[in-house]
Amino acid sequence: MFLDRLPESAFYVGLMWEKAARKFPAAPVTLDEPLATLPTLGTHFTYASVADVVADLSARLWRMGVRPSERVAVHKNDNFDISLLASAVSRIGGVPVMISAALPGEIVGKLLERLDQPWLITDAAKLAGPLDGVPVRELTHETLLAGTDEHDGLRLIAAVEDAPRRSPVTMHPTHPTLITHTSGTTGVSKLMVHNARGLFHRLLPQQIMAWPVRRKETVALCMSFVHSRFFHSLGVFLNYGNPLVVLHDPDPDKIAPTFVRHRPGLVETHPNNFIQWEELATAAGSPLASVRYYSSTFDAIHPRTIQRLLAASRRRRPMLVQLYGQSETGPISGAVYTEKGASRMDGRDVGYVLPGFIRVRVVDDAGRPVPKGTAGHLELRGRSTVMTYLGEHERYLRNKNDGWWRLGDMGHLGRFGKLHLIDREIDRIDDIDSNLEVEDVLMSRLPELLEAIIVIGTDGEPVPVICTRRDAPLDTDRWAKATADLPALAPPLHWPFSEVPRTSTWKVRRVEITQMLRENRVPVLNADD
Repeated sequence: MFLDRLPESAFYVGLMWEKAARKFPAAPVTLDEPLATLPTLGTHFTYASVADVVADLSARLWRMGVRPSERVAVHKNDNFDISLLASAVSRIGGVPVMISAALPGEIVGKLLERLDQPWLITDAAKLAGPLDGVPVRELTHETLLAGTDEHDGLRLIAAVEDAPRRSPVTMHPTHPTLITHTSGTTGVSKLMVHNARGLFHRLLPQQIMAWPVRRKETVALCMSFVHSRFFHSLGVFLNYGNPLVVLHDPDPDKIAPTFVRHRPGLVETHPNNFIQWEELATAAGSPLASVRYYSSTFDAIHPRTIQRLLAASRRRRPMLVQLYGQSETGPISGAVYTEKGASRMDGRDVGYVLPGFIRVRVVDDAGRPVPKGTAGHLELRGRSTVMTYLGEHERYLRNKNDGWWRLGDMGHLGRFGKLHLIDREIDRIDDIDSNLEVEDVLMSRLPELLEAIIVIGTDGEPVPVICTRRDAPLDTDRWAKATADLPALAPPLHWPFSEVPRTSTWKVRRVEITQMLRENRVPVLNADD
């Protein structure tokens, strides 16, 4: 098998910038805001100058005492310096632990406890805000401050001067090199341990798929800085020398002028941000006109969104590339949609299993394989699966079935390895074949919807939680017509888009919504809306 003949290589996040700088030193990198830790450097960089920032930060961290194999949690307000600090930790052999800025302090405290006295890189805003009341000093080896604001006498990374530059430290490819966490849609996030070899086996198929884009297109990335996908996106395009525009704020009103100014040819963000960006299709200056490639990962994307995005492009043969995957495994399957094909796509169809890299099977409740086309539990085998859940290895092993990894998704396989999703196992509702399919139908029939989420109500009934674009009122007559032929649903709950609980990658926390319903903690729109 091709899977067994792949080269044994490695992907180190601490080395990717300087490797790219040797090949493409002048390739531009533009940010939508200055680095929080080194703001005087501005927003305009090159591959070479970013590599210099990483080397500088790694020298400062070494001077402050960080050493190879030590865990360093990075948890601070969103800014591109999150990923550069992680690269700096990795460059001196440390193990960066990426903890989302979106997590509440209580959860962060539990993760720090699980990490067993790690270093912590955070900022004054976090310590004075969500982490206030969390026993950070007791849970960590030492806390170092990113940003420029002081707090409680802690050492500021930005204040370290004249730290001598050091050669990179490269750990063995099977040694832990990066720790990320699961989305936490079902409770406390799990800490996933990656090694450089596993990260490489995620990177390689993505680099192969992106080969046509090499150096030809400006790439705009607006995605979670703590997710392994962000490091892989960088790894893909740094390898090809593409100009980069790195954004942290997905607000369409801010994205539009940035896209008009830089005219990206490829854009990637979270599916729920693409839904927000639908309105850019008709925005002044045609901000999506230059986009030939849309890249969507993290979650399935609604057909309506694909159609609107592709229709907004003025490029020849625009396309959307969708990768379905899981944080524990990396990409599993891929699909390419054109404007013509998007009009008849099935939103639950997530493309073909990546040949030569991943194997997927479908099993019944007892773990036995089922015939092709039969729905069941999805399981995977490949080289990109994480090493373990830190501090929860038994929980990790419970997802293993004779060497196969249980994905937690329900679905079936079609001809030639085409993968069709039904629902997450935990989200199944007895009266509905597929919550996700109903949500796709609602989004297609009601263009004013920004979100449609079917969750389990207090009595087990399917409850639609909906959000409208800019929180506009819902037309009840249109809702009634759109749902007339669907399974019986409870009356819709109209929530402000900003009040829907989400992960760092903008996935909806469905379990938390159900808990909010049980506790009658239901947000309401302002009276003026």
